[in-house]
Amino acid sequence: MTTDTKPEKPTTRLPRPRRMPGWAKVLTAVVVVLVVMFAGIRLSLLPGLRDFFGTETHDHSGPALLESIQDMSRYDAASGNFQVVVDLEKDAKYLPDAIRGTRTLYVGAGTVDAYVDLGKVGDKDVTVDDDRTSATLRLPHALLGTPALDPDRSYAVSKQRGLFDRLGDLFSDNPSGEQAVQKLAVKHIGEAAKESELTARAETNTTDMLQGLLRSLGFTEVKVTYHA
Repeated sequence: MTTDTKPEKPTTRLPRPRRMPGWAKVLTAVVVVLVVMFAGIRLSLLPGLRDFFGTETHDHSGPALLESIQDMSRYDAASGNFQVVVDLEKDAKYLPDAIRGTRTLYVGAGTVDAYVDLGKVGDKDVTVDDDRTSATLRLPHALLGTPALDPDRSYAVSKQRGLFDRLGDLFSDNPSGEQAVQKLAVKHIGEAAKESELTARAETNTTDMLQGLLRSLGFTEVKVTYHA
C-alpha cells in the first residue's frame, strides 16, 4: 500500500530590513535637534536659545603707539558735511550678471575741512603803522583738506553679486569688500567740496578771527587780503 506525498513548497523568506547603525541614529538625532534649535532661534520660538548661542566680542588689541608729532600752523576755518549715493556696477563682457558681476548701492557721508596755512605768512606779508593802530595782512588762499569718510554714517544699501563672485567670497580674506565704493565716495565728496563755497567761507571766518584778535590788542583798523 502506497501513499502519495505532495512535495513541500519551498518557503521564501522575506529579507529583513536592515537596521540603521548606531552611529547613524546618533547623527540623525543630532541633526534633528540642531534643526529644531536653529529654527526656534530663527522664528523666535525659543528666545532663550538666542542668548545661549549668542556671540561675544572681545577686544585684544594692543595699545596705540605714537609714531610722530607734527606742529600745525594752519587754521581750520570751516568744515563741510557731504553725502553721496554711489551706484557701482562691474560687469563681465561675455557672462550674464547672474554668473559674474557685482552692483553695490552705497551711501557715503563725510566731511571736508577748509583751512588757511598761516605758516606761509612771512614778515613782508604783515604791515603795521608806527602808531600800531593799523595793520595789513596778506594771507594765502584757503585750501581744502582731504575728505574724511564717516563710517558711522556710511552704509551699503544693497549688494548684488553673481554666482562666481559669491563663490570667490568664500575663499577671500575680505569678502564683500567695500573699498571700491568707499574710494569712489571719497572722490565724489572731494569734487563736491571743490564746487562748494567752502574755501570762501574759510577765508571769511579767518578774516573775522584775525580782526577780532588784533582789535583786542588795540588795533583799530585791520585789513586782511588773500593772494595766490
